[in-house]
Amino acid sequence: MSLKVYNTISRTKEVFVPLTPGKVNMYVCGPTVYDYIHIGNARPLIFFDVVRRYLQASGYDVKYVVNFTDVDDKLIRKAEQIGSTVPEVAERFIEAFFDNTHSLGIKDAIHPRVTENIGEIVAFVQSLVDKGVAYESGGDVYFRTSKFPEYGKVSHQNLDELQFGIRVEVGDLKENPQDFVLWKSAKPGEIFWASPWGNGRPGWHIECSAMVHKYLGETIDIHGGGQDLQFPHHECEVAQTESLTGKPMANYWMHNAYLNINNEKMSKSLANGLTVKDILTKTSPQAVRFLMLSTHYRNPLNFSDDSIKQAESGIERLANSIANVKHRLQNAAADSAEVDAELAKAVEAIDAYFRQKMDDDFNTPDAITAMFELAGEANRYLQHPSVTKASLELVLRQFETIDDVIGILPKQEEVLLDEEVERLIAERNEARKQKNWARADEIRNLLTAQGILLEDTPQGLRWRRK
Repeated sequence: MSLKVYNTISRTKEVFVPLTPGKVNMYVCGPTVYDYIHIGNARPLIFFDVVRRYLQASGYDVKYVVNFTDVDDKLIRKAEQIGSTVPEVAERFIEAFFDNTHSLGIKDAIHPRVTENIGEIVAFVQSLVDKGVAYESGGDVYFRTSKFPEYGKVSHQNLDELQFGIRVEVGDLKENPQDFVLWKSAKPGEIFWASPWGNGRPGWHIECSAMVHKYLGETIDIHGGGQDLQFPHHECEVAQTESLTGKPMANYWMHNAYLNINNEKMSKSLANGLTVKDILTKTSPQAVRFLMLSTHYRNPLNFSDDSIKQAESGIERLANSIANVKHRLQNAAADSAEVDAELAKAVEAIDAYFRQKMDDDFNTPDAITAMFELAGEANRYLQHPSVTKASLELVLRQFETIDDVIGILPKQEEVLLDEEVERLIAERNEARKQKNWARADEIRNLLTAQGILLEDTPQGLRWRRK
């Protein structure tokens, strides 16, 4: 089965054909770094991390760019509030971004900053002015939306229907209210850069167009982001980029749907925003990834205490299954090279199912289902009185193959028991031999309080950390 991707512009699933065989250029809009990233930011970051991982697992060389908007009205206001500077605010929250994303298992990308690309942005704006699709007015520079007949093709609206968001302000300096700003003149005391139109800074939309052009080229394979970016941000990106190049900006536009908090839209008015930083003090990063990927990316996702608990439970089931396989592997015959034929057939079918679902517009919920199917097959095989080393290793490799893409399994760290815990386990074993069940249970409870869980299995006692 060929990989199919839902393209926002065509509103259909299309067979994925990269511009260059074996290579994929991919850009996803990153955060404005004036605060800690919230759980809504985490959804596209996690999902598109999985897209990148699956493309790589499918043999593609992926060049992946996620930008930082490190100068903006919000950063200026934040700097004023805390008595700092815009660069200092940006640096603080970029560092926090990496702390959060690394915890969530999100691999680093190319991360350009707006302030590192001012020259390219100014040159891009100047080219649009030279073509007559942009104009200067009062020190600001605006894009003439009337010069781009396809304006609205990303959000599937026409100019009469479009609702203008906070970053497409209606102002007296514009020729038309639909026109959007490319360069903003600096107000007194604001951070600025020199330009042909006076001191100022870039508008929001032009930043991504310039960085896509610089780092990936005139046309890229995939441009992604949250559904909230379809308009105005991506709409404006397309207009200004394609007006300059005369070529498609991206062949595939991908957008994840909204994330709700307790069945309500996350908003400042409801004061229900949750930062990743705070969430990770209450639950594991793997549970957050699990929850984010348990709903198809084009469907709305609800974040709640119950949904996180379900995710935690799912992670625990998978982790226990893998721990049981590893425990049994310790006692499997070293020369047992044969793979159980029935198990091999089941694992092959699970792998095929996993790839089929990921090839169908990155169906991560069914990819997770494949992992639970694998856990079920593993648990059934472990009921056999005799198992082979090769069979157990096959199961572990398949877990690894799937998790290399979705990244939801906790890292298995070897933790040594200290002398006191070892003594207690030995004492418990002796108590069981003496049929002193009360003392055995007492020791189990004591170890549990210390974060050590004991499990009696047909192959002997095993333990694990909470």
